[in-house]
Amino acid sequence: MRTYIIDGNKFSNIEGFYDEIDLIMTKGISFKTGHNLNAFRDILYGGFGCHEPGEPFVIKWLNSQKSRKELGDTIMLAIIDNIADHNDTGYDCKLELY
Repeated sequence: MRTYIIDGNKFSNIEGFYDEIDLIMTKGISFKTGHNLNAFRDILYGGFGCHEPGEPFVIKWLNSQKSRKELGDTIMLAIIDNIADHNDTGYDCKLELY
């Protein structure tokens, strides 16, 4: 199963989170992704050079408590909900918080 590592030590705001997602979950695309939850949902779906639609993957979020503190509960919950919603669509996506 493909594994993506998000490290909360590499960003301190939502824009930094989206930059990190672009870095680890997209490759070889000729455009800049949107930095919003809708674009994040699209990246989770796949087809951006790292995993294909329907391909199972796991996201390991290191230093997630730091991210929660810096992003705030509302934003952190929105991100987690998007990942959970993706898994509920029948795609195998797991989130592990460390």
